[in-house]
Amino acid sequence: MERPGEMLRHARERLKLTYRDVAEASQAIARRRGSEDFAVALSRLADIENKGTVPTIYRLYTLCTIYRLDWKEVLRWYGVALDQMASDILETPLAETHAIQLSDDDPAMVPQPLDREIDLNKTTFLSHMIRRWGKLPLNFLAGLDHRHYRYGFVGLEDWFMYPILQPGSLLLIDQGRRKIASDGWSGELDRPIYFLEHRDGYRVGWCSRMGSRLLLLPHPSVQLPPAVFESSDIDVVGQVTGVAMLLESRKRRRSRISTIPPKSSTP
Repeated sequence: MERPGEMLRHARERLKLTYRDVAEASQAIARRRGSEDFAVALSRLADIENKGTVPTIYRLYTLCTIYRLDWKEVLRWYGVALDQMASDILETPLAETHAIQLSDDDPAMVPQPLDREIDLNKTTFLSHMIRRWGKLPLNFLAGLDHRHYRYGFVGLEDWFMYPILQPGSLLLIDQGRRKIASDGWSGELDRPIYFLEHRDGYRVGWCSRMGSRLLLLPHPSVQLPPAVFESSDIDVVGQVTGVAMLLESRKRRRSRISTIPPKSSTP
């Protein structure tokens, strides 16, 4: 199997470029970018091709630009598969609730063609039907326009909306729904849940306006007081419109829940 440096050398040779051609082109890129970090000296290029030296992100950008290569593909040559980032994110849980930044065209592992038609009106066990997996861009999932959506993760120590939102839940957030609704729901499952950003991190829960203040309301079962923020200190990222979670990921520790004070601005 060819080393990444050898593959870069073949890309250079296909374009009939000499070391000096690449070095001079890299200097032009470095001038345009205002940084010598983008420059690739002759000796450095030789080390990358022949000694397995790993280029910096700046030099990799330069080489991909000069050789007309897809930088994501070149990263794969070096063992960095960006299409695995989404799954690695989910396998690297954090205690704090946080937003997840994923590009709209980043591929994710999703089930591809099924053996037979699915009636979405009926409960279905998909594991019996999926025979192969493939990669599709995130903007194909569920037919959503992901330019308006972001992703959030409920921290492993965030029990604020339990049991509606389990710690460790993956959230789909509609950025187009940032206005706090004051009515229009008939029960707790219908009430909009909002994802919020403040100077200490992120919070998720029901919301209510009180003049210049925003109240973040917990689920009654957790027996926590509301968190109160000045409207100028918090930003509504959007409304939670989808959730993926395990129903028994961790046992609820009632004593711990009752003693954790929420982060909030002092009213």
